[in-house]
Amino acid sequence: MNETIQALTIAGFDSGGGAGMQADLKTFQERFVFGTSVLTALPIQNTQGVKKVYDISLEAIQDQLDVVNEDFSISAVKTGMLFNTDITQLVTTFLKTADFGPVVVDPVMIAKSGHALLKESAVKALISELLPQAYIVTPNIPEAEVITNMTISTKNDRITAARKIQALGAKNIVIKGGHHLEMEQSSDLLLLEDGQIEWLSAPRINTKNTHGTGCTFSACITAELAKGNTVKSAVHTAKGFIQAAIANEIQVGLGNGPTNHWAYRKGSE
Repeated sequence: MNETIQALTIAGFDSGGGAGMQADLKTFQERFVFGTSVLTALPIQNTQGVKKVYDISLEAIQDQLDVVNEDFSISAVKTGMLFNTDITQLVTTFLKTADFGPVVVDPVMIAKSGHALLKESAVKALISELLPQAYIVTPNIPEAEVITNMTISTKNDRITAARKIQALGAKNIVIKGGHHLEMEQSSDLLLLEDGQIEWLSAPRINTKNTHGTGCTFSACITAELAKGNTVKSAVHTAKGFIQAAIANEIQVGLGNGPTNHWAYRKGSE
């Protein structure tokens, strides 16, 4: 019997179930990959925003990493919310020795409500220590601006930023275009390890229910890489997955609602 494909998310919590670890695990399941998880921080949040964040001890994070490593065959791993410098360094050090397959880095920095999910002091550790381990990194435009210390206004700016991020050590880069709200199309830039550039575009959906889009997108890439698919194939699948999740709305909560994690599968039935 073939072993079930397994992936790991190292991320924060979402009480509302639309982002973070919950979004990752739902996405893994939808892509027929068994999901495991390591909790890095405990944000108390719902669709209306993050209320507060409780710390998880470094010992508890290390213990979680150890038990996953000793019992599961992880084929790909993604990082999400790492919150502070110590957690970022702990995870980075662990990933250097663990055989977890491709590392997908979603450089989570700020919640849609504006609450910081990565302390400013931790940005340097993410850039200098974690990004060089990334097989693929998936920043949105504001995150890419922080990483590269530049303003991104045009498509050429995004290409420049992607190359700067690649120069930091990350192999493949996706800079998501959801924050360019003046454009009719949501276009994501893919810069491959060999320098090839591709734009992935889809019609922009007029909706406030986009909570967890970045987590879901990167989780889908992780699941596809765990199956052994190429970066290009994984990103194309993830683009279709998140487009379906946004376009086929569900009504949950009173604020910025989550995406529909079952929409892609439902559409293929």
